Amino acid sequence: MTEAFDTTFDELPEDLPVFPLPRVILLPRVQLPLNIFEPRYLAMTRDALATHRLIGIIQPQDETAQTTLCKTGCAGRIVSFSETDDGRYLITLKGVARFNPTAAPTQTSGGYLRARADWAPFKSDLEPDTVTDICRETMVQTLHAYFKKMGMSCDQWEQIRQIGCERLVATLSVVCPFAADEKQALLEAPTLADRARLLHGLLESAVRQDCGNGCSTDTCH
Repeated sequence: MTEAFDTTFDELPEDLPVFPLPRVILLPRVQLPLNIFEPRYLAMTRDALATHRLIGIIQPQDETAQTTLCKTGCAGRIVSFSETDDGRYLITLKGVARFNPTAAPTQTSGGYLRARADWAPFKSDLEPDTVTDICRETMVQTLHAYFKKMGMSCDQWEQIRQIGCERLVATLSVVCPFAADEKQALLEAPTLADRARLLHGLLESAVRQDCGNGCSTDTCH
């Protein structure tokens, strides 16, 4: 279902600010809260708010050299923001569409990076995926075991069973603390069915091994 403020394909810009974040991905229609405090990213946020409100979330190939980016990221539109008394922005991005950077990013006068974007391979991202046959019950059962393994509690299993397939798979892909390469594989999965199969495999793998991290969407930069 299209919402009033949704971005159309024709409105996607030729280039956009990019935010290199290791082990963080964004997917269409998923919301990602961010705590912005570094000067360069404060400048990025101000510039995005003054234009199309889009920021590209993309993993760096090397955490020590963040100008070398992975081949695919996802743009998110700032759907809410607030200013704090100590000079931070608290923003929420809503995923719009994936993109491939077409060249090395350039550094702006504000210190953040911008990259030219090829949106064409992901035009279908702007329309919700209506696939419903992702073996939801199997996914929920594995998720239940995953939560138990991670020491997490949940009293909303019936609500989880009612969440649409795309939202369930995308949200879990974004918030669960998988490794960077696993996150990237989830982002680059061609279809919802592909992403669901990969997600289920990663959850099963995590259940079989020790892990002391929890899920979180509150990323600080």
